[in-house]
Amino acid sequence: MGTLLIRPPGHRRDVALRPAATAMVWIGEGHPHETIAVPGVALGDHDVLVAVELSTICGSDVHTVQGRRSAPVPLVLGHESVGRVIATGDSGATTVDGAPLRIGDRIVWSVTVSCGSCDRCARGLTQKCRTLAKYGHDRVGVHGDLTGAFASHVQVRGGTAIVRAPESLPASVLAPASCATATAWAAVARAARDHDLDGAAVRIHGAGLVGLTAAAIAAEHGAAVEVSDPNPARRALAARFGATSLDREPEVVIEASGHAVGDALAGVATGGTVVLVGSVFPADPVPLDAESIVRRLVTVAGVHNYSGADLVEAVGFLAGRGRAYPFPDAVGEMRPLTAVDEALAAASAPEAPLRIGLVPGR
Repeated sequence: MGTLLIRPPGHRRDVALRPAATAMVWIGEGHPHETIAVPGVALGDHDVLVAVELSTICGSDVHTVQGRRSAPVPLVLGHESVGRVIATGDSGATTVDGAPLRIGDRIVWSVTVSCGSCDRCARGLTQKCRTLAKYGHDRVGVHGDLTGAFASHVQVRGGTAIVRAPESLPASVLAPASCATATAWAAVARAARDHDLDGAAVRIHGAGLVGLTAAAIAAEHGAAVEVSDPNPARRALAARFGATSLDREPEVVIEASGHAVGDALAGVATGGTVVLVGSVFPADPVPLDAESIVRRLVTVAGVHNYSGADLVEAVGFLAGRGRAYPFPDAVGEMRPLTAVDEALAAASAPEAPLRIGLVPGR
């Protein structure tokens, strides 16, 4: 069967890749990934071509291959990566803070691609752009084949939030920044809009990487943090991320498991805030006791993905006060990129590490 090559619209610069890039393409539930060679890309004016250093498997990748979330096929999964710039479009590209990117820069980038000009982007809701695209979630096609992190290279499109990554940090710490760390930062920042976290009581449901990261961030803001999780090993691990036990009702509850929404709403103090983290869904629906929420003056907020500013703060946290926490240990296994099917199966196991890494060319 032949392949129909579609050149993206607009001005483009062709970049040949020798050797060819490799991408692992998922074609649907129950099918193994297929390896494709990508001999070149057509870069838009503000695009960046990145050679991937390390990618990590997020829970949403597992949900996709298990059929728990819909996704167009074929596609290249993966959206947690760190890599180096090897080419840019003719007009160049900049980081979130406006600094120009150069060949050789080590970077992380947002999961979303935004237009920057629609009404939602103008309100700061870039992660909900009217023309939103997402790495690892969109079908390969008009924007090329290197659209996800489970590849040797990623074509990072104009409209993506890009942050320089410190050379001193391990790839295992940086790769999850573009999902778990930035989402956790966004969740804690949302809670901080309603409550001074210094001295506050915070309960977090879920000791996955998002929940543990949120615990560390909240603890560094001065909060007393409790992490609830049915897995005793994960609860023990939470202590290394700043968790302790609470002696009062929490003013803030962050639901980062997808399975404890009812407990989160019932367990927050009067006048408190519940932050539901969308990256851990889909989840079963729960009954809503609206009267209880109203009478207790509870605020319920949703956080899904994050802004470019959140990604900047997340990387800054990892490079600074986050060094006190065991983020280097979060990636418990490293596997070659071509072993992605085995890695996804391992990531879905009950006792899986927080993250499994995929290394191109290994």
